[in-house]
Amino acid sequence: MGDHQPTPRLPLEAASSPARTDRGAGLAQAAAAGDVRATRELLELVAPRVVRAVRAVMGPTHAEVDDATQLALIAFIQALPTFRSECPPVQFAARIAVRTAAGVRRRSGARRMGHDPSVDVDTIEVAPEELDAARRRAAIRSLLDELPEEQAEALALRIMLGWSLKEIADATSTPINTVRSRMRLAKDALRKRVAADPALAAALDRATGET
Repeated sequence: MGDHQPTPRLPLEAASSPARTDRGAGLAQAAAAGDVRATRELLELVAPRVVRAVRAVMGPTHAEVDDATQLALIAFIQALPTFRSECPPVQFAARIAVRTAAGVRRRSGARRMGHDPSVDVDTIEVAPEELDAARRRAAIRSLLDELPEEQAEALALRIMLGWSLKEIADATSTPINTVRSRMRLAKDALRKRVAADPALAAALDRATGET
């Protein structure tokens, strides 16, 4: 038997393969021109990524996750005429999903009296470390509601979806130094809020690294 190397596991938001990316770009172009079949196939291609992005920003049990997902998919199709292939269509869709989900959270008043209903961690029987992680994710979602839209978007793409700064820059058609600036401003704005939670502060430090 020859040497066999296990296939590495790709990160959740890893870039698509060249063949998948080319197919997506072609579908996006055809859908933007009004091709109904291409639109349907494109939606099938991007829907899983949109669902993950919406759930990451809102929390998987938020009451309006399904509505936000539908709004994000509609917004994606409506935005196709502006798509210039700076990134794969799935990343373009994920970026729109993040913005849509953040807007729905703000409008729904998710941070009612400091409690985030997107994850009721006190009623879930899990290991202590998982409970702490769930609380940190809920806290980060709440913190995102406080930021200007562009800063919140950059931070959500970085923390919630694990994108690199370059991926954020490509998907938002923004110079990478501007992305760094938005990240820095967002981190500064959040610093006081996380001061009382060293674990959350450490998570933000790791997630907003310069990579």
